[in-house]
Amino acid sequence: MPRQPGPNPEFLIGELVQGMSPEDRYRDPDARERAAARQAARALLDDRSTTADVDPLFEALGLDTHHGADPATGRPFSLYLATGSDDRAWGAVLVDRSATPRTVIEVPHPGFDINTDKLGLSLHRQVPASVLLIAGAHREAGNGDADVAHNNKSLFHALAVEFAENGLDQVQLHGFADRNLPSSDAVVSTGSAPVRPVARRIASGLSEAGLKVCQAWVNRCGQLEGKRNEQGLATAELESAFVHLELSWSIRQDGEARDRVAAALAEQLTSV
Repeated sequence: MPRQPGPNPEFLIGELVQGMSPEDRYRDPDARERAAARQAARALLDDRSTTADVDPLFEALGLDTHHGADPATGRPFSLYLATGSDDRAWGAVLVDRSATPRTVIEVPHPGFDINTDKLGLSLHRQVPASVLLIAGAHREAGNGDADVAHNNKSLFHALAVEFAENGLDQVQLHGFADRNLPSSDAVVSTGSAPVRPVARRIASGLSEAGLKVCQAWVNRCGQLEGKRNEQGLATAELESAFVHLELSWSIRQDGEARDRVAAALAEQLTSV
């Protein structure tokens, strides 16, 4: 019999995002579940851990386990994905298992900031040693509680903070309507966190790729600076970096433009 292909993260994440709507069921994890999520994140980063150690921790949080070789890169991966069977709509964690993770690529508003999930996966595939963290529900679900960028009780937040406390830099992907800042294609900021060199490199790299970039530490950027972003607030006292990237719809809807953005970001994230 012909060998069956393994799981494809692109297909599995695409299914998750395509099914999102404001009517999604969603609840925040309780304190015990948030503590369990942080334990799962630590285990994921521990070089001594195996998938046999990590899988049950995520599965206890309602996430299914998928392992395989990414058909786009050939690198081994683990994907922990919400099943959608209950109100634990807590998203996806995709980790490159070829190296110890160093960067977290975050998609807090999939299905709302359209195509940020596609950009996130493309970037993950170009940045070895990265984790892709995707929220599991439309941001308007659960009376707005599913807006994880502004909810410090979400599982997304618990995982992001644990990764940051373990030294992983964060790049968080957002989108804005062209009319909200017609003078720019992108806004690069660090929210409430310090402006670290990686943010400056990303802004320069996007400019070199042909985008009109508003740097929030230089100019006002139409209230797109992410100053109230909970992950940025939590990272402010840490040594790791937090980069908040807003992209216009004109960029996000254009596959070639998304590819240019992913390549520019990857170059800067892998340059050190």
